[in-house]
Amino acid sequence: MDDPTEPLERIELAVPGHEHWAGVGRGALELLADVIKDQAPSRVVLVSDHGVGPIWAERVRAEVARAGFECALHLTPQGEAAKSREGLFDLLAFLERERVDRAGLILALGGGTVGDVSGLAASLWLRGVRLIHLPTTLLAMVDSALGGKTGINSEVSKNSIGTFHQPVAVLSDLDLLSTLPRDQYLAAFGEVVKYGVAMDAELARLLQAEAARLRSPSDPLLARVVARCVELKAQVVAADEHDRGGRAILNYGHTIAHALEAASGYTATHGRAVALGMRGAALLGQRSGFTEPALVQEQDRLLAAYDLPGSLPRVDPELALEALGRDKKSAFGRLGWVLPRRLGEAVISRQLDSDLVRQVVLEILG
Repeated sequence: MDDPTEPLERIELAVPGHEHWAGVGRGALELLADVIKDQAPSRVVLVSDHGVGPIWAERVRAEVARAGFECALHLTPQGEAAKSREGLFDLLAFLERERVDRAGLILALGGGTVGDVSGLAASLWLRGVRLIHLPTTLLAMVDSALGGKTGINSEVSKNSIGTFHQPVAVLSDLDLLSTLPRDQYLAAFGEVVKYGVAMDAELARLLQAEAARLRSPSDPLLARVVARCVELKAQVVAADEHDRGGRAILNYGHTIAHALEAASGYTATHGRAVALGMRGAALLGQRSGFTEPALVQEQDRLLAAYDLPGSLPRVDPELALEALGRDKKSAFGRLGWVLPRRLGEAVISRQLDSDLVRQVVLEILG
């Protein structure tokens, strides 16, 4: 992979019946006015949170004005607090007050929590209105803004209340990462490394070789890495939009991660939780005779290059084990574990011994 020579990469997401595209690059937000014009909406509204909105909302509104529209702004709480029933119904009430009809358009400006709750509201309001994602975090650019998953949390499980609702476009402007706290930026590499280890050995090797460059959000190489992650997710989502089979490969590291997040009261940083979950999944693979020890060590080195897993809240391992049993991806009482076979390849297994799972979870959370 070389540095990109074009300022913007356009990746098609060929989801049957819901085809759309993602633009990745610096200045991608400048495409918004034309995208809005193409959509010809009756009304445009903007959803952000109290952290991102004061920084970037006016920049987005300027693009909306260039398209010939005004847009009201709704601010959600920051973080997982937005993904509650109260947060969802506050947003739905905003859409009703603003008289957003079925020809309306919602712009979701923020990280994964804003995108998740905005997507759910867009799918529910009038049984479905259009949505454009404008991600402002690396995590959202490579993962949550893509694929159409929406959701809020229940009191005890993550993303258990949700729908599938594809956006009409995703515009990932890397310039918006300039205000992202460094800790959040590096934590997002948990998701980036996931793609490398589970799906693309070349990407994994690039992440290891160029870690010094990629630790800076201003490096030109970042655009190509983000675009490659989008390409990988696009391939999987197009083949399995509703997460019934092959899309589960994207859950590598997420089974333990979601249990940790639930046990922490959603205070654990998602990317760091995924990194710890990847470590747990690799250990499970090794101890079940599926994963070579060398791969476990290689993954550990790759995660460490981005300070991962890093600092995570201490949780009661028993609460995490309890949360595993409520994982929304389980079927017929069994969890769908994703285990690494070799660098760039992982497989889905439902045959792990429960005592082994308990042993590894207690070890990594101890």
